[in-house]
Parts: sequence; structure tokens; C-alpha cells
Amino acid sequence: MKNAEIISKKPVTDGLLDYERAYKEFSWEAIKKDICIRNNKVNIAYEAIDQHAQSWRKNKVALYWEGADGTCQKYTFLEMKKLSDKCANMLRTLGVRKGDRVFIFLPRLPELYISMIAIAKLGAIAGPMFSAFGPDAVRDRLHNSEALVLITTPELKERIETVLWELPKLEHIVLVNVKEDYELEESDVCYKTLMKDTPDKFEMEWMEWEDPLYILYTSGTTGKPKGVTHVHNDMISHSITTKWVLDLRDDDVYWCTADPGWVTGTVYGLWGPWLNGISSYIYDGRFDAAKWYEIIQTFKVTVWYTAPTALRMLMKDGDDLVKKYDLSSLRYICSVGEPLNPEVIRWGLKVYGLPIHDNWWQTETGSIMIANYPCLPVKPGSMGKPFPGIKTAIIDGKGNELPAGQHGLLALKPGWPSMLRKVWGDEKRFKEYFSINGWYATGDTAYKDEDGYFWFVGRADDVINTSGHRVGPFEVESALLEHRAVAESGVIGKPDAERGEIIKAFVVLHEGFAPSKELEEELKKFIRHRLAAHAYPREIEFCTNLPKTRSGKIMRRLLKARDLGLPTGDISTLED
Repeated sequence: MKNAEIISKKPVTDGLLDYERAYKEFSWEAIKKDICIRNNKVNIAYEAIDQHAQSWRKNKVALYWEGADGTCQKYTFLEMKKLSDKCANMLRTLGVRKGDRVFIFLPRLPELYISMIAIAKLGAIAGPMFSAFGPDAVRDRLHNSEALVLITTPELKERIETVLWELPKLEHIVLVNVKEDYELEESDVCYKTLMKDTPDKFEMEWMEWEDPLYILYTSGTTGKPKGVTHVHNDMISHSITTKWVLDLRDDDVYWCTADPGWVTGTVYGLWGPWLNGISSYIYDGRFDAAKWYEIIQTFKVTVWYTAPTALRMLMKDGDDLVKKYDLSSLRYICSVGEPLNPEVIRWGLKVYGLPIHDNWWQTETGSIMIANYPCLPVKPGSMGKPFPGIKTAIIDGKGNELPAGQHGLLALKPGWPSMLRKVWGDEKRFKEYFSINGWYATGDTAYKDEDGYFWFVGRADDVINTSGHRVGPFEVESALLEHRAVAESGVIGKPDAERGEIIKAFVVLHEGFAPSKELEEELKKFIRHRLAAHAYPREIEFCTNLPKTRSGKIMRRLLKARDLGLPTGDISTLED
């Protein structure tokens, strides 16, 4: 029985030492006492950067940055303060004020991190976007948020030129890495030019705890991605979860491999480590197993937070590659984004000499909710135990708690500091999260074992989790329908050993078009361009029709059952 398998190593931690006691005695208010408050107001940027720049940490490296071409830069906390002050002043000259939305469409450049801090200092609301997004994904986010300013590069701006006319609220485009011969358009401003003569001292905007901090858009089964909105109060959760789950301490060099366009990259690639005064490494390059090991060796990375897909890819590249590098600096490894297979944990223990600590949370929860901790044994395949201060349960459809061993909906009691505060511009969708007897319904199914460990079972809805990225089938179906050849489309997630799930599309063609390998590749390329590199269907099956209900809704459940050879269940609502 998998629940019986336990990996236990003596923790080397300055953080959480007694889980049961901490869970019993925990108080969010006690954590809050460590935050600098001025007239009952706060600012996360002060906690993450400015306070360190005014302390003994001022000359400590906050950010080690490496570009895809091998260029390396480093920034101390004092340098990050001055640069973010300059950036905040620059944005203010463009008219950005408290509450305005400033979206960032950048690769993992230093300017991305500087801009995020500057936006918080202004009291504006940041919207980080994944640099692989296509024009439709960018347009939807900027349009819904009514963003005032976009920070991007000339290359990425070129990708979205076709949708800019649909964004009447967008007043300025700030361009990073502008070459001398580049011709700026009327709405363009050059980041480097504006920053050059801008003062490096900025009077920070002190915020209410509940003032919005950032918006991240996450996929659902129907409709456009929803703008999950978080507030400055989130910092309470960010700080203590980073300390206790990622086990960070002052002498660490920490590497979170996630992009800030996703919540892990924002919370634990930026705010979490800097709230704790930790040196963070960022790599702006593609996945390559040898390069990743070289990074750990060169920068002497001590704590590594990555995704199960990446770990599976490293495992596929074999044990011999690991032996070529000195990874002795590593003392702690965590993973997130999708379930971590037990065999990967066993492999990690064999090749790295360390257990991999999986944890679970969502964009909506704003911080880690369930985790494997350094002070507790790891049960391979388990998400772990709830973070202190978090009430977690398995419930039925009416909100009743279920006993250990019984499958049901994973739910959380509302009230933790980093819980989403709203869905931008959509109160109805926000309320749907809490529609089951006041619980926050996660959309995941799971069970709890007799020891209080939680185990992921699957999604309760159709949302696809591919390589840790949530993709709504509706988004892909809608994009497919924009292609001249496609009459109807249905999209499902199909289990995959490496990526967790891959996207599979079932496509009905318009008259005059015939299935072919060439058309299949064209459709894949079309979606990659419209949405993002991770959101295209890796498999496409051409059909003469799709199963629908009598009301015309495509039955994705039936498509999935037929594709995987599973029982089709109740088909009484089927059209024919």
C-alpha cells in the first residue's frame, strides 16, 4: 500500500521543527507583528527590498541573473532599491497612480523584477504575463484589466501588434532592450532612456492591507481566463510559507525555476525569498539538463524549487549526467504544479541524496496550502499536510466533511491572508469559488489518509494541467474555431508520463477541407501562435461529428472516456 512507504531524513533546518505543535498554536496575527506598519498601512515592496537596503543586508546579493547567452549580472538589495525607485518615478511620469494596472510582458529579465517592485511602490497593480503568450492571450488580459501601461520588448511587441488597436485604455508601451536604430511609435517610450535621468529616490505609497497588489489570469472550463486578484496582505502568507516550506535561511542561494507569468514565479520566485532577505538566482533560458546542473554547481544553489515535469525530464536524461557535476551545495529540493510521481522522489533520493518535497496550492490560494515539510517524513506521492493556519478538508457536494480514506472534493476554510480577494470585473465567478456551504472549493478531488496526509486524485472539472500550467479547454476550442478549416472542436486532457497531461483536440472540418498531416501541423502551429507554446494540442483527431447534449454542449467527458477506453457513464442527455 503506497501510504505505508515513508522517506525520512533528519532535517537540517532553522525553520519549522515541530509541525504538530506549530499547527496547534499557530496565529496569523503573530506573524503579522514582524511587518513594518506606518499609520496602519503597509507596502510589500518595503518589506521585500527597502528594509534590507537600509540594514546590514544592503550589500548582500538579492538577485543573481543569467541570460540565455551566458551573460551574468548581480544586484544587491541596495541596488534593487535604487533601480525600483527610479522605475517607480519613471512610471509616475507616465501618469501611473495608485490602483492603475501596469502589465509586464517580458522574458525573465532583471527589468521584470525591478518593474514588479516599482509597481508595488507606486500602489499600482501588476499583471505579469508569460513571455510565450500569443496575441489573443495578451489582448484578453490587457482588455479585461483595462491596463494603462504595458512593459515589453520590441520583439514581443511585434508579436502582439495585430491586437493593440483593440486596447483603447492602453496609453503607453514601455520598451526594454531597445536598439539604437529602433523607431519608436507614438505610444512607445524607451525604458533605458527614461530611467537614465530619473531620480533614484522615491516616496513610497503606503497601502491599506486590502489594496490590490497583482492580477494573474487563470483558466477555467468555460469563458475567458479569470483575473485572480491578490492584495498586499498576501505578504504574511508569502513570508512564513517560504520560510517553513522552502526552508530558506540567510546563507542560502535559492533557485525557483518558475516564470513570474505563473503564480509560483511571482510568489516564490520574487516576493517570498526577498521578504526573507534571501539571495535568489534567475535564469532566462530554456530547459537543458546539463545547463541546469551547471547552474547548481556554479552558483552553489542550496535550495531548489522546480516542477515535476522538469524533474521527470531530468530523470529521463539519466543518472550518468548527474555524476558529471558537483551538486554538493544542494540541501533541499521542492516541487509544485502537478502531482509528483513516487518514482521521481525515489530517483531524486538515489541521485541527489535528497528527498523531493512536493507541495500543493493554486493561483487562487496565493501561497502554499499543503506541503511536505523538512521536519516530517515524506510519503512519496502525497501532497503532504496542511500549512499551519489552514483548515483543509475533503467534502462532498453539500459541504459535509468526509472521513479518512474517502474520495471527495478538496476544500479550504476561507480566511487565510493570501486568499484571492476578487475575480477582476466578475463578482459572479468569484462567488462560485465559495458556493459549497462557504468552503473554498479548489476544483481538485483528493483524499486524506489516517495520518492526515492528503493525496491528489484528479480535477473535478475539465481544466487541463499540462507541465504544471492550467489550460482551459474552452480557450483552445475557441482558438481552433478561428482557423478557416475548423467547424467544431472539442478539447480534453490526456494522461502523459512526462507532462502529467497533454492537450488533445477533436476537430470537425468545414466542407472543402480534408484531414491530413499537413493540416494537423498547421493547426498546432496556429494555436501555438494564438495562445502559447504550452497550450497547443499535441494530438489532433479529425472526426465527422462530436458528441453533444441536446442543448448543444460538447460532452468532453464522453470524448475522454472513448479516447481512453473508459466507461462512458450516463449518456441520456446525448443528442442522438
